[in-house]
Amino acid sequence: MSEKNIEQVSTDEKNNVEILASIISPDGKEIKIDKNDVDQAMAFVLDHDRIELDEATSNRLLHKIDLYLLPVMCLLYCFQFMDKLSTSYASILGLRQELNMVGDMYSWTATAFYLGYLVFEFPASYLLQRFPVAKTVSVFIILWGMILALHAVPHYPGFITLRTILGMLESSVTPAFTIITSQWYKKEEQFLRTAWWFASNGIGTIIGSAIAYGLYEHNGTYSLPAWKLVFVVTGVLTIFIGFVIFFHIPDTPAGAWFLTSEEKVLVVERIRSNQQGFGNRHFKKKQFIEAVTDHRTWLFVLFALAGNIPNGGLTSFSTILLNEDFGYSASESLLMQMPQGAVEIVGCVFLAWLTRFFPSRMTIGVIASTINIIGYCLLTFAPQKSARLAGFYIYLVGPVGFICILSCISSNVAGHTKKITVNALMLIAYCVGNLIGPQAFISTQAPGYGGAKVAIVVCGFVSYFAFIAVFISYAWDNKRRNAKPHVDMSHIENYEFADLTDKENPNFRYAI
Repeated sequence: MSEKNIEQVSTDEKNNVEILASIISPDGKEIKIDKNDVDQAMAFVLDHDRIELDEATSNRLLHKIDLYLLPVMCLLYCFQFMDKLSTSYASILGLRQELNMVGDMYSWTATAFYLGYLVFEFPASYLLQRFPVAKTVSVFIILWGMILALHAVPHYPGFITLRTILGMLESSVTPAFTIITSQWYKKEEQFLRTAWWFASNGIGTIIGSAIAYGLYEHNGTYSLPAWKLVFVVTGVLTIFIGFVIFFHIPDTPAGAWFLTSEEKVLVVERIRSNQQGFGNRHFKKKQFIEAVTDHRTWLFVLFALAGNIPNGGLTSFSTILLNEDFGYSASESLLMQMPQGAVEIVGCVFLAWLTRFFPSRMTIGVIASTINIIGYCLLTFAPQKSARLAGFYIYLVGPVGFICILSCISSNVAGHTKKITVNALMLIAYCVGNLIGPQAFISTQAPGYGGAKVAIVVCGFVSYFAFIAVFISYAWDNKRRNAKPHVDMSHIENYEFADLTDKENPNFRYAI
């Protein structure tokens, strides 16, 4: 079987191609591995002697990586969600009145943000592939902090313009963090780490609500109105974390300032089992085509689109719902959002942590998505205020499904151009969903917004079934591959870092 599926191939000096080997993919296609177009990790391992990695050393390295990377990544995601919630807080602190917002004008403040996100997602993803990841995203972060602080300056047209630019700049964060997670962590470790940094949105909710509450309580004692201070404070915090990321987070493990030379080699050995490396800065047309023709890409798109219509609406209107629908005062509405943050950070991380005992993240994702739908139904249909409030809180366990899909892209979409493309398409759908969401909250249906709540339930079910379809697809494909004879690729030196896609590599298996 090995001789039929792997063939050593000659060098083509005329075309600057040095073929390491030719393999047959699970779909029967011939794939040539070009030494000059492999993952960046390949060059690193060829320049260093291979070191055996024992379990104790691997665990020690994992703890060290967690210590140096996760706190900063969590802090950034916390701040970026505070940025997204800033308009929600400002909406009851005088923003709508001072900028003379009537009708659906407030809805467009959220829609404009995601319109910018949508337009710039592919350019941002290209820049992240072409240039060093951490340095590139840190520049984006510093610029968006400046733009956020400027939200305190303009009238309504300028405010909408700044929201659009802010969306363009924030479009880089999630794809950058997905790449960084795949560079440093093994497949089985990525779900929990993704949960930690993504669920830090919950910390952002708690801190942001506390800041907004403090500003509201002391409104009138500052030289600026409270709603303007919300943007200034969150903008300055974002600029600070941007500089921290620039100087602290390395672009690849090979350039990590906190690792010894031996530890750098060992970190690369840890991720060898992923059959992926650091990334490849060359755009590969065939991987792009594979990405857009892979049915799972469009299941990701459907999941993100349907799942984020509720997210976009509730993120922008949560404070307004608490104030106008539930009947809490402005200050109480700010405080009542804090439990949402606690549910998200505790619930999401706890469910992801359970994979240590029940190693199927997709099953955990199905459970979380079920709880999410129950929350939507309570919020929409429950007659009692207490039941609706329970739904308002427990739906925040739902991000586990999105976290699971992000970790699938990190670990199950191989080939750097393919990963960048799938990530961008999924996040474009994420944008479109968040763009549509606020428009479902029609001003004539205030304060209950019944139509928007029904739309939230319908979209919840659509995303739920799309998630299950991804799960089934992975399980079926693994079963199909396991039924075929094993292909021995051990004599192809460091083939794990050849930048093969998941469909090209006959020994690739999807982590579910």
